[in-house]
Order: sequence, then structure tokens, then C-alpha cells
Amino acid sequence: MNTSKFKRLLFGEPFPTSTALHERLDKVRGLAVFASDPISSNAYATEAVMSILIVMGSGALTMTMPIVMAIAALVLIVVFSYIQTILHYPKGGGSYIVAKDNLGTLPSLIAAAALLTDYSLTVSVSVSAGIRAIVSAFPEIYDYRVWLALVIIGILTWMNLRGVRESGTVFALPTYAFVGGVLLVILIGLARSFELFGAAPLVPQTIDMTLLTDDLTQIGMIWILLRAFAAGCTALTGIEAISDGVQAFKPPEAKNAAQTMVAMGIIAMSLFVGISYLATHLNLIPTEHDSLLSQLTRTITGGGFLYYWVQTFTMLILVLAANTGYQDFPRLSYFLSRDKFMPRWMRNQGERLVFNGGIVTLAVISSIVVIIFQADEFAMLPLYAIGVMISFTLSQAGMVKLMTKVSKLKPGESIETQETELHHENGWQWKRAVNALGALTTFIVFLVLVVTKFAEGAWIIVLVIPIIIAMFYSINQHYDNVAESLSTRTLGARGISGVADVVILPIGDVHRGTLRALQYANLLSDDIRAVYISTSTEDKERFTRRWNRFPSLVGKAKLVEIEYDFRDFLPPLIEYIEEVNNVEFPDHSITVMIPEVVITDVVTSILHNKTSMMLRNRLRQYLDIIIIDIPFHILRPEKKNGNGIVKPKVDETEGSAPLVDEEAATD
Repeated sequence: MNTSKFKRLLFGEPFPTSTALHERLDKVRGLAVFASDPISSNAYATEAVMSILIVMGSGALTMTMPIVMAIAALVLIVVFSYIQTILHYPKGGGSYIVAKDNLGTLPSLIAAAALLTDYSLTVSVSVSAGIRAIVSAFPEIYDYRVWLALVIIGILTWMNLRGVRESGTVFALPTYAFVGGVLLVILIGLARSFELFGAAPLVPQTIDMTLLTDDLTQIGMIWILLRAFAAGCTALTGIEAISDGVQAFKPPEAKNAAQTMVAMGIIAMSLFVGISYLATHLNLIPTEHDSLLSQLTRTITGGGFLYYWVQTFTMLILVLAANTGYQDFPRLSYFLSRDKFMPRWMRNQGERLVFNGGIVTLAVISSIVVIIFQADEFAMLPLYAIGVMISFTLSQAGMVKLMTKVSKLKPGESIETQETELHHENGWQWKRAVNALGALTTFIVFLVLVVTKFAEGAWIIVLVIPIIIAMFYSINQHYDNVAESLSTRTLGARGISGVADVVILPIGDVHRGTLRALQYANLLSDDIRAVYISTSTEDKERFTRRWNRFPSLVGKAKLVEIEYDFRDFLPPLIEYIEEVNNVEFPDHSITVMIPEVVITDVVTSILHNKTSMMLRNRLRQYLDIIIIDIPFHILRPEKKNGNGIVKPKVDETEGSAPLVDEEAATD
């Protein structure tokens, strides 16, 4: 099977550009693709809160619900803000575009850097959490968790390279199966808690409800409560995803994306509050090898089919929640690439209409993070929510500025910004107030996260984000330099240097490849310099004998023989080229033609030296040397005989002798 057929089998047939609209997502698939991260975070958000509170003793777990309700209120504010973002920026881009349009370049790059780190961690944390969920049911595979995580990242990468719509179809079943299973567990748990419909009552675990107040100062308790709140804020991760990928939805894009955002907020918070209430009501305590959701489901259902249903689809949705990163990392990279802050290839769509460069880059970064942290999602969580809060704060601050612009418009008036068009809106006052409250709240949460989790690893994000921003500016400066160098605005006819009528042809032997290069050189110039570096008398005599065999081809070329007493012949060759360039033609560009034997078989290519490549790399540093590569392909014998390839012609001017004899060098 050739490479092309294998590629088609692996990724599918290419999509024509005209089908891009058909490949977009409806709301059902869109919820599965973009909302799987915030929905799946319910599998560990409550546990993250309780894992911190337990430090103060089992009695501190009663504080779980107040913290959860505070986080739920924050989620509602953020969801509202991003609905406004979607409606005002229907082309997508989320926090980056909002900040760029309203706050300036630096704030937008801060948001972008924060989101890129967040999306990378989304993949690493989600996959690791999924592995932990299945390890809870099958502890014997615990030692293989890192390898399993890397395999799953590879599978997710492959699925996303196949296309957005196809991956959305695959992800829909686990997402809705998880939501349905956990909601059913919550409903059964509530029915048993309140003894509704004759359900058997739940019996809470008996635990020691002590609170270690004697061992903690008031400041210490506040510190732990803040840490618990910060840990639970992982429930907010992924909320911004839909606003980044508005253009992935079918028309009307903004309306469908906003409705999906509302559905995501309702589902996510229902699960979060329900799990938290039942976990605290049953006095469940987090353990290392058995997740809180696993304990909750087992306690309520008694095990059996529903327990394994929830565990299986918890694992799947936690893994597939990584798809939020796979959708938004490439899309955000596209916007950054468009603005010359990321490599240009980041905005190129592949054959399946997805941003292949962003997908593969994300897979590599996430794999490295998984290896470093040994697939331990709780070790990664201190790094996780910081980037989210930065982007939330900047996005909502940008929306405050946007609503201020809207407030100055009269009915019927409109203005165009860099990224959108604004109109007069009724109720702009309360919208701006909610955005301002959200910006203030998420900024406070950001400070809490940095302070409480700095020593646990948050310092890494605090360090990485400025490095990424510096990278953005460096890339932008490079592209500005390239644009200035290529610009024709100030270029006159005298601004272009002439091209000298000379072709230098380095030649190490006379064979089919070099003779082909000579034929081509004869078409370009009347001054052809065939440069031969002689390192031994025997090789020189052999070369001269072979050179003289083809007078019709070599007659026009001037043979320049340079005696050299060392093995590395590149220095004298480059010295000669420099002399021609700087002395004979100081104000012109010269042409160097490099014959190259191309081995089509990858395995046997390692048997040949890379002289042509080394020469080409050395000459590229010169500003006024034009390099022309003349390839001569060496095919396998079976390809020559089996694919209708005509055998080489015999040189009629030289009798029956072929153009190259059996002694010919091929390098």
C-alpha cells in the first residue's frame, strides 16, 4: 500500500473547500465537542474542594456546599458574559479578539498566552483524569497510566485530524451518556435522600465530624477555605470554548453558539451542585485510588450496571473533554497566525478542513506535560485554572469597554471596530454592570489562585505566560522584517541588482546527473564554469577521460580544475564561488547550479552522502547567490521495470555506450 492510499485510509478522503459549511456542527454535536470540558469537570471539581477542606478535619466538609454555591454563581456570571461575547463577536476568537478590540495588543496577547496554556492543560488534565476514573474500577492497571494517557492523546489527535463534524459525531454518545447516567444517579440519590416514591432511604457514612480549630489560627482557616475555593474553580474551565469556536457552528452561528452556551451552563451547574449536595449529605471522603464520583455512584446504586455505566462514560467524557482543547487551541492559533503572532502554517487547513498544525502542536505539548506530571491530574490542577481566570478577567473587562462604546450610540446608529460592528442596545447599563462584576470577581479569584497555589506549581504558569508573550512579539517582529524586506513600495528599477551571465556548476564526476545539469546550464548562460576539485592524480585522470567522452554536452562549458591536498573539497569550491561573486561580478547576482542524486527509497538513501545538501546550506548565507537544484532520481529496479518507465536512451554520438558506465559515482 503506497503512502497516499494509507493516508486516505487513515484520515479519509479530502474535503473540497465548498463543503466547509456542511462540515460545521449543529447544536447537538456542538455541545458534545465544546462543552465536554466544563461538563466533565464535575467528575473531579467537588472532589478538588473536599480534598483541601479535609485538611481541617472531617467536620470541615460541611463547608463544601457554601463554596460550591459561590462557584456556581461565578459560573453563571461568566456564562452570561460569554453569551454577550458570542453575540457581539460572531466570527469567534473569544477573549483574544475581545481584548484586542477593546483593550489593546498586550492585553490580547496575555489572554492568548493564558488560553494556550489552558488548552494544553485541558488535554493533559482531562486524559489523566479519565485514566484515573478507569483505574478506580481496575486498580491493577495503575502502573500503566502514563502509557495509556499517551495512547489516548494519539487517538484523539487522529480523530480530530479526520475532521470536526466526524469527531463531533463520535463524541456525542459519551457526552450524553455521561450526563444521562450522572443525572439518573443524582435523581435516585435525591429520591432516596428525601424518601420519595417509596425509595429506600440513604444512610450517611459515620465519620468523625471534628474540626481542627485548635491547631489552626483564623488566618490558617481562611487560607484553607480560599485554597478550596480556588481548587473548585476548575469547574469553570472550558466555558470560553464556545466563544472561541463560533464559526464551527451551522448558521445562524451566533444564535446556535449562544443557545449551546446556555445549555452547557445549565447542565454543568446541575451536575456540580447535585454531586456536591449528595457527597456532603452522605459524608463521603475523597481517597487516592477511588474517585468521589465512583464512591457516590456505588453508594447510591449499590454497584451493578449503573455504576459501571457511569464509570465507563466518566472515563470516556474525561478523555473526550480534551477535545475542547483540540477544537480551540488550533482556532486561537489561527487568529494569532492571522495577526502574525504565530507561525503562518498555523492558519492552513488540511485536507479534512481542520487546522492540522495546531492539532499536532497541541498533541506534542500535552504529551510532554503528561510525562512530566506522570498523568497525575491533581498535580496539574494548580496550573490549570490560572490561565482561565486571566482570560475571563480580560474578556469581561473588554466587554465593559465595549458596552461603554455602545452607551454612546443613539438608536439607529452603529460603528465599526477592528473586529465587529456595534449598534445601540437597550439595557446596556445592566449588561455592563454584570460584566464589571464578573471582571472584578474573576480577577480576585485569579489573585487567590496565584497566592494559594503558587508554591504548588502555579509559579510555572506565572513564568510561562510572559515567555509565550515574548515569543509572540519575536514572531511578529520577524514577519514585519520579512514584509519590509520583500516590500516593493520604495523599490525602483535600479533597486534590483542584475543577474550575471554566468553559471557555476560544481561537478565531482561525470554521470547522468551532472550531464543533465550541463544540458540545463547550456540553456541559461553562455558562461558555464564546471568546477572540479582534484584531490588525487588517479581521480583527475579518470574524470578527464570521462569528461572528454561527451564533447557535444561539455564543449560549451569551461572546466575549472582546482588542485587540493585535503579531503574536504567544500572550502576551495566555496572560495572560488566567492571570488567569482565578489571580484568578477561584485554588483550582480551569480547562479550556482547543484546536481543532486535523489534516492526515492528512504532506507537506501542513508547509504549516500549529503554533499549537495551541505553545499546548498553553506551557500544560502550569501545574499546574491542564486541556487538552482537539479535532481536526478534513482528508482528501485522493480519500479523501473514494473511501472512502464522507459530505460535510459543510448547516446547516439558515442556509439553504443550509455551515458554513464558501471563505474560511475552516484554522489
